Amino acid sequence: MQQHIYYIRYALQFADMQIPKLVTVFNAQVQSRGWSSMRAYHDQALLDEFQRRGIDTTAVYDGETISFAHPVSYDLPNNKLVIIN
Repeated sequence: MQQHIYYIRYALQFADMQIPKLVTVFNAQVQSRGWSSMRAYHDQALLDEFQRRGIDTTAVYDGETISFAHPVSYDLPNNKLVIIN
């Protein structure tokens, strides 16, 4: 299946970012209630970039659904996203 052009644009943008910036982008989505196809492309490309870098995303992704309920930080020693309480 061919990727949508907007997904590709977001993926290229995220590929150029450092991990702290990716975390900032993720946290900007926390508690956002708006939804559109553009946001879906954005969120999937963001999650895919974390995973492409080998970062454990299980704190926010269960294999089907991405949760933006809580902000996250990056745990460098364990290479994973962790929820900030």
